[in-house]
Amino acid sequence: MSASQTSKSGGACSGSTRERLLDAGEQLFSERGFEGTSVRELGALARCNPAAVNYYFGGKENLYVEVWRRHLVDMRQRRVESIRRVIFESGSQPVLEELLRAFAQAFVGPLVAEERGQRLVKLMAREMIDARLPPGMFGENVIKPTLAAMQEGLEKACPGLPGWRVPLVVFSLVGQLLHTIRIKGILHWIDKEAVAMFEPAKMIDHIVEFTAAGIRAFAKEKGE
Repeated sequence: MSASQTSKSGGACSGSTRERLLDAGEQLFSERGFEGTSVRELGALARCNPAAVNYYFGGKENLYVEVWRRHLVDMRQRRVESIRRVIFESGSQPVLEELLRAFAQAFVGPLVAEERGQRLVKLMAREMIDARLPPGMFGENVIKPTLAAMQEGLEKACPGLPGWRVPLVVFSLVGQLLHTIRIKGILHWIDKEAVAMFEPAKMIDHIVEFTAAGIRAFAKEKGE
């Protein structure tokens, strides 16, 4: 029986079991990786029969995908809604820095402030080393919707920015934000006094200012 079939036919108890398996998978996959996590361990942590993994998800592989899907939906909603909110509240004339800051906060905030966010960071690191997701899943669920929203926002905030530069600008911004998430752990072993300089709020201020300057420079080049 497929996951969709069981979710439709299952009652409150079934839904609870399914959610516990998702939570257990998220914890174990992030801590031990896909290969290091057994179905028996998933069942034990979720307080259910190990056979429930196959019953609800059709196997460990599909459970892993659904753990990610739950995160991807949340990531997409947070980022796209933050962009649309700035556009709406500005009367369709957003200030560039406000647009970038809203996106940066939606991107970084959940990853540094929540336990689930920290597990997601670990899942991302493991997925980069041992890819298990279906090809295109991340792109379709997060990257394409985010790029579309940022395209609209940047066109309104900085009309002179060439459209072909938008994906490059967004990926540059994301790269800086990802490094922000990891930098404190790196610096902790190098220089503890430097850690305060790299608090997420301070880093976001710098990244927003730096990125806005670059975007305006690109826009100026087009106008000349």
